[in-house]
Amino acid sequence: MNDVVAYMSEAAKAARIINGLPDKIALRPIKKVGIIGAGTMGGGIAMNFATASIPVTIVEAREDALTRGLNVVRNNYQRSADRGRFAQDEVDERMARIEGALEIEKLVDCDLVIEAVFEDMDLKKRIFSELDKICKADAILATNTSALNIDEIAAVTSRPQDVIGLHFFSPANVMKLLEIVRADRTADDVVATSMALAVAIGKVATLVGVCPGFVGNRILAARQSEAQKLLSEGVLPWEVDDAFNAFGFKMGPFQMSDLAGLDIGWKKGAKTGNAIRDQLCELNRRGQKTGAGYYDYDDNRQRSPSKVTEGIIADVTGIEAGSLGVLQEDILARLLHPMINEALVILEENKAQRASDIDVIWSFGYGWPGNTGGPMFYGDLIGAEKILATMRALAAGDDSIKPAQTLVKLAEHGGKFIEVDLGGLKTG
Repeated sequence: MNDVVAYMSEAAKAARIINGLPDKIALRPIKKVGIIGAGTMGGGIAMNFATASIPVTIVEAREDALTRGLNVVRNNYQRSADRGRFAQDEVDERMARIEGALEIEKLVDCDLVIEAVFEDMDLKKRIFSELDKICKADAILATNTSALNIDEIAAVTSRPQDVIGLHFFSPANVMKLLEIVRADRTADDVVATSMALAVAIGKVATLVGVCPGFVGNRILAARQSEAQKLLSEGVLPWEVDDAFNAFGFKMGPFQMSDLAGLDIGWKKGAKTGNAIRDQLCELNRRGQKTGAGYYDYDDNRQRSPSKVTEGIIADVTGIEAGSLGVLQEDILARLLHPMINEALVILEENKAQRASDIDVIWSFGYGWPGNTGGPMFYGDLIGAEKILATMRALAAGDDSIKPAQTLVKLAEHGGKFIEVDLGGLKTG
């Protein structure tokens, strides 16, 4: 365990180092920050800067949404004061650093503007087109998108060199991880300023490249895909989650889905290719928020296995519930090994700087159990040969799956996952 702690400590420090930057680069001063959107993400992001004594202006389209958002921020600060984390007078002092506004023009003097609206490309493009017109010449324009193409967003501006992704994790005032997403034309000083600012507001930051889901969510997607395939084969959600809980994750794939909401990307009557999820949503089983999803929930949001879900899985798959007797170690291999493989593909595509950055992302952003470090560290614990065997077995039944070239090399010639160095993501 001490080896893991030492490794993660060094990995977090290494993540701050940006490959390819000049030794001395002038940073852009960030004295005032603007945030578009006063929802859960926008309010949480604002708290990071207000806590660090940096003034913030939050812009919302409607007064009721703005008031609600500011009240949530105040309540969050008040809860912390009540718990003794800081003095009561700090609540008013921190709130005084946050100004609410209903006009985007109020951001004209901000050094950094972070867009934190919901994931809609057209909406984000409209916002960045407006920011391009009103923001001062040297302002950094950032998006909090968790998956969308930032090059596409930057292209609607006359200053793509000033556009960057700052992907905070929810709740943004609590979660340590910040993915700094460098687009194709992002300037070096924008990257360097973003990393320095992340450290100043207490974040553990990593530099990543533009691709669907960036690094963390792209690896998560590989896991979720295999989890859904297990359900289509008759494995029950709680069998999968129990395996992950035993491994050390606080939440398994289906616990996480219920928390996030099953109806993300779903509309009534939709046929998404995920018949189990579709049927659950049609029954208004959309997760914890509706009191039922994959699981049933009581008034305290305590989960329990659901006969309804069990019946839907049996109906869709034609397999009697619980008849497979899948071992937890097989479930873990089926879901964790593709995550490691996807991480290697990310490194091959130069979308992450170094292998240890991937472990930092999964440790600080997704709750990877501390005793196994992260996907790369865990890969070294179990060995490339086992992972390659899993990937080849999965690829035999799915043309979309392919073992990473680096995985094949590690299995055949040796070497460590944590030492994989493909010269990734240099700036300039």
